[in-house]
Formats: sequence, structure tokens, C-alpha cells
Amino acid sequence: MNTIIEKVREKRPLIHHITNQVVVHFTANGALAFGSSPIMAAAHQEAADVAMLADGVLLNIGTLNDYQVESMILAGRAANEKGIPVVLDPVGVGATKYRYEAFQRIVKEVQPTVIKGNAGELARLVDIEVETKGVDSVGEGNTGEIVQAVAEAFRTAVVCTGAVDRFCADGKSGRNESGHPLLSRVTGSGCLLGSILAAVLSVDGGVYEKLETALKHYGRAAEQAASLPSVQGPGTFLPHFLDALSRDLEEGI
Repeated sequence: MNTIIEKVREKRPLIHHITNQVVVHFTANGALAFGSSPIMAAAHQEAADVAMLADGVLLNIGTLNDYQVESMILAGRAANEKGIPVVLDPVGVGATKYRYEAFQRIVKEVQPTVIKGNAGELARLVDIEVETKGVDSVGEGNTGEIVQAVAEAFRTAVVCTGAVDRFCADGKSGRNESGHPLLSRVTGSGCLLGSILAAVLSVDGGVYEKLETALKHYGRAAEQAASLPSVQGPGTFLPHFLDALSRDLEEGI
């Protein structure tokens, strides 16, 4: 039986990204490396049409404006109508009133399949204060509680990224400890993960297993890239990370 990642690479799903301008190039290359086919069409005249042709949709509010919010609503509603999975990444949602209100506009119109964010972002969605342990501001703390609260409030699967990722779907909760600190020194690493999640959601299988697979593969790719002797920092890490994303990580790198 083919694995989830093998299914993605056989299907090469078309993933419609309405994402932030800072990460477009990196996200497109990362998606191609992983095995999906990215398209980024935010014009109102085609956002819905492209979404209906796609196998998955990513909505990322990183560089937000009113025009883009409307594009997200158009694409998200079209995806919902056709049963196409939608990943919603509320980047920086707690930073400003505008971002929070934009998120509320989107979820009023669009039912996400997965909401992905860090603990601070997800906590803002359900008005829970983030608790941390020790000096690690992104430690696990009460992230399990936050993940469950978001899942219940928005009737969706949830991924909470951090030093340890927490996620829930299909009535189950899990954690992923793979990854590397260099990911946090590359702009858009979290945004690319949203694209990877949309890709795995486009193939057959349970949502929980697909989220688990994506998180472990992404983390292991980072670990294996960072372990190479030629990697001295984020600049040398990045190309090797893209290479690792494209590989079967049961094999050598």
C-alpha cells in the first residue's frame, strides 16, 4: 500500500495558495520539492474558479489587506462547495485588531479543514492565555488545551507548531518532536508547512494520519539537512532542506 507521501507524489496535487508576499517564492519551491503543484491566484475574478480546479487551498494572512481577505473568502467558499480541503494559517492574528477581525470575517464564510498556527496565534482565537515552562516562550505549556479549544470552537482539525508540535483531528490528539531550530531562522518555514498540510490533505486517508505524516516528514527533513557538514547556518541550510523535503527520508540524504 502506498504511503501518504507516495500518494502525494503520484497525484502531484494542485494547491491554490493565497498567501503572504514575503514567502511566495520559498513556498512555491518547497511545494514543488515536496511533490505538489503550486498556483497562486488572488485576483477576485479567478480566485473561486482556481479553487474549484485545485486539490487543496491554503489561506495565509501574513501580509494582509482587504482585497486579499475577499479573495480568501471567494476561494474558501468555492473549495467548501466542492469538498476541497482548506488550510487556514492566521499569521500574527493576535498582533492587531485588523488581523483578528479579518480572521473572523474569513471563518464566518469559510469552514477550514485545518487551522495551523503557533501557540500564541491559536490562543488568541479562543482567548486563552499561553502558559510556558522555563525560559522557552514556545514551550508546550498549555498548548494541548489550546489545540482542543480551537478544534471545538471552529469545528476543525488543528496544528500548533513549536519546539514540540501538537495536533488533533478525528477525535485524536498527537505530538511531533522532530524538527530543528534552524527552521525558525528561515523566513516562511511555517508558511511552507501550511502548503505541505494542504498537499497531504488532498489524498486519501484519515486526517489525523495525514497531519502526523506531514509534520514528521517536515521535521525530519530539517533534522537531516541541518546534520550535513556543509550546513553552517540558515543560508546553507535552506537548499539542503528543500532537497530533503523531496526525498524518501527512509533513505540516506
